[in-house]
Amino acid sequence: MLSAVCLGGCGKETEPEIISIKIGVTLYDQYDTFLSGLMDHFNEYASEKESETGITIHVEAYNAASSQSAQNEQVEDMIQEGCNVICVNLVDRTDPATIIDLAERNNIPIIFFNRELVEEDLERWDQLYYVGAKAFESGIMQGELAVDAFREREGMDRNGDGILQYVVLEGEAGHQDAIVRTEYSVSTITQAGIPVEKLGNAIANWNRAQAQTKMSQMITQFGDAVELVLANNDDMALGAIDALKAAEVKRNEWPVVIGIDGTNVGMEAVRNGEMAGTVYNDKEGQAEEMLELAFDLSTGADLTSLQLENGKYIRLPYTKITAAEASEGMEDMDK
Repeated sequence: MLSAVCLGGCGKETEPEIISIKIGVTLYDQYDTFLSGLMDHFNEYASEKESETGITIHVEAYNAASSQSAQNEQVEDMIQEGCNVICVNLVDRTDPATIIDLAERNNIPIIFFNRELVEEDLERWDQLYYVGAKAFESGIMQGELAVDAFREREGMDRNGDGILQYVVLEGEAGHQDAIVRTEYSVSTITQAGIPVEKLGNAIANWNRAQAQTKMSQMITQFGDAVELVLANNDDMALGAIDALKAAEVKRNEWPVVIGIDGTNVGMEAVRNGEMAGTVYNDKEGQAEEMLELAFDLSTGADLTSLQLENGKYIRLPYTKITAAEASEGMEDMDK
């Protein structure tokens, strides 16, 4: 018996079998509609991955409630709790230093997602990754939807001056996605040969209620001069619609409203004609890619199959959504 034990113990060393992993997630705001949908799918896909691999996946999710200091503490807690990988939806994309230092010091890979940090920060350590999309693509597509509406919708140019009068509802002051989405949306319209006039803009922090308040103020200020509302996300587009309804503006006198993200409520608003369109941000694809990357990092698997851009990035494409696509998409979800 002793010989058998010795032979068994003295042979070639093998890696211990992995039976479970722990993935930590911290969100800048768990009540953000897009992120809520992304996390729902992340958890669903984790269950599918468990069934496929036989490895238990524990997901620990935290809400930073828009506080970077709270998020830093959450990352420290997740490291102490033994998370194999931590997924971070940054509160402040310009201030990831504390999180990166904690991760490197404890050798815990970090997957940043949805709110992209600057490239120089992501290069600070070889175990930092990003999953998301290219913000400028959504801006271009939103601008294309506006161009199509201007050319196809009779009466959109209310004053007949050939100029598109617009307002913008911006996500956050200084936020990369908000800046890029707005810049590329407007430049796409002008490059199509349509003159524009910006009447106003307001920061609404990606929030529907704040957008309603800001849009109400612009309705009071500009009246029916507004022909187009460009919102950096669907929740703010819906806030603009809430303001139009509250002001009892007749439906045929509404400006064209276009959002970004393709949330379920945004898609429904496109389908019923309240929004002219949105740009679908593939939350399901991002959730699945993030889970696959976290799983492979946790189990020590080869990352080659993930086809990381520059060894660090996974980006999913956007898709333009009009009423026809929205109806098709909602029908697919109902099946």
